[in-house]
Amino acid sequence: MQDVNVTNLRQNLPEYLARVEAGETLRVTVHGRAIAEISPPSPLQDGAAAARIRLRNSVVRYDAPLTPVLPADEWDMLK
Repeated sequence: MQDVNVTNLRQNLPEYLARVEAGETLRVTVHGRAIAEISPPSPLQDGAAAARIRLRNSVVRYDAPLTPVLPADEWDMLK
């Protein structure tokens, strides 16, 4: 992990972002004190993509969605 101060980061932002895109992690400093880290996103950080993977092939199609799934005599609530 390389340290980069804020001024240098501002002046060379496209270069540093290209390095992050290539997989490098940068630590941003102010007066030698670390204030942030810039790193490429991990696959698990994308919540929407993770949700799509979990939900893929989980939707059940019902041709008659208003008809009961179970017969009335099998419902525990009615007993």
